[in-house]
Amino acid sequence: MSKQVVLASNNSGKLKEITHILSGANIELLPQSTFNVTEVEETGKTFVENALIKARHASALSGIAAIADDSGIEVDVLNGAPGIYSARYAGEGATDEDNLKLLVDKVLASGVHKPVARYQCVLVYLRHADDAMPLIAEGTWEGYIVTEPVGENGFGYDPIFYVPDHHCTSAQLDPKEKNKISHRGIALKKLANKIL
Repeated sequence: MSKQVVLASNNSGKLKEITHILSGANIELLPQSTFNVTEVEETGKTFVENALIKARHASALSGIAAIADDSGIEVDVLNGAPGIYSARYAGEGATDEDNLKLLVDKVLASGVHKPVARYQCVLVYLRHADDAMPLIAEGTWEGYIVTEPVGENGFGYDPIFYVPDHHCTSAQLDPKEKNKISHRGIALKKLANKIL
């Protein structure tokens, strides 16, 4: 029988990706909305802190184990921005399109062609809300930013994150291929090995 775990997110793209990658781990991943868990304010200064805040909140309200992801894109020429603010770069309630447009505008303003960027992902697994020894896994995916969005797959900044090894943007990758090489894919494989 599979173990029920709450995903501390309402992001359907994350739920789909994480469920797919953990499909062999005997885990039934449920979105936090199943338990009427509300979003919690991300007051941390790092991806790890924010992932822990979200996991503890979801686990406390659902009463079961939780997985939380905090991830974002860092652009070197922008001193690592948007970083932990990736989901709300253009302000609270901003859409993926708003955030992407703002990032493109800032990259264009920098005058740097194809600036180096990376996706970062930290995943936290808590057995219960007071778990003092959470399992933590991280993944990094290197690439650069293009200013013309291309591709229909993925979400967030995927249409402007260029993957040099594959000669395309993340949004042009087949989802199965993306899950093998992405920051979240890398972090999830590490986490799955720790959970199993």
